[in-house]
Amino acid sequence: MPAPRKRLLKSVKLELVKKSREAALAAVQIFNNPAITFKSEIYIVMMVIAWTYMLHAHYRGKKIEYRHYDTLANGRKKFQTTAKGAHKYWELERCLNFAQSPIDKDSANNLRFLITLRHEIEHQMTTRIDNLLSARFQACCLNYNEYIKKLFGDQHGIDKHLSFSLQFASLTEAHVEMLAEHGELPKHIESFIEGFDGNLSEEEFNSPRFAYRVLFVPKTANNKGQADQVIEFVKADSELANAVNAQYAVIKETERDKFLPAQIVKIMQDQGFPGFNLHAHTQLWKASDAKNPKHAFGAQVVKQWYWYKKWVDAVRTYCQKHSAKFQ
Repeated sequence: MPAPRKRLLKSVKLELVKKSREAALAAVQIFNNPAITFKSEIYIVMMVIAWTYMLHAHYRGKKIEYRHYDTLANGRKKFQTTAKGAHKYWELERCLNFAQSPIDKDSANNLRFLITLRHEIEHQMTTRIDNLLSARFQACCLNYNEYIKKLFGDQHGIDKHLSFSLQFASLTEAHVEMLAEHGELPKHIESFIEGFDGNLSEEEFNSPRFAYRVLFVPKTANNKGQADQVIEFVKADSELANAVNAQYAVIKETERDKFLPAQIVKIMQDQGFPGFNLHAHTQLWKASDAKNPKHAFGAQVVKQWYWYKKWVDAVRTYCQKHSAKFQ
């Protein structure tokens, strides 16, 4: 092959890789943007573009023809074109169906799910699928990062440009409650998922390349075709938690120790501050505005206020600082 032709092929391949990475980065950044409410639909479209360009670049590098064509009677190829005369390149599904596709079965299942979901939603506006399908979106992102590096080198990975993948963040009790408060999937989406998942084997359905589930929640339903989230929770003493493997993590809810004022006073006195009494304790919490919820020092239970260990530690520090006054 002439040198100019080789340079052109290499240049086009690198341009495809660059556009692929930009589309993937844009998809994740949009999904993580709290100001955008149409994020699932945009994420799917951008990731389909990212994967398509990546596979086009791979096939170009392998000198595989990835344009649609018809074979004429004389054996020559007649390339299919758009109404404006441009060549029609393989869509993502055609790239995946190609016998020499480098994509493994479970990653391909994930992509076929997103492709078909895109078809399902492009003619009907939908809502409430961001969290409910995020496990599959997460798997798509992680799979992409693995393959872009595997096919074109680590320097093309997207992980180094992102602090987080899809909405990975520290979880508070409020976040847990928010995740639990979601409605059902739209009926047409639910029907599609049931049909798609029903065609998968148990092994395919449970593959982290198909849906990347990091944590678990108490599931109201455990069957295929129903919602799955990246972040889910189970009770720590459940059968599932006991059987969980290294791929997953379990959050155990514990009841915080609670202390009445008299108990705190006794603790301080037993630890060498006999002068610390209920009056001193009352003055301290009022001066510290300790019952303000922002400090998380305690909680009201019915009509009684209970203090957490965090406040006991704060009282101990105060007594130590003013030891002359209380010894």
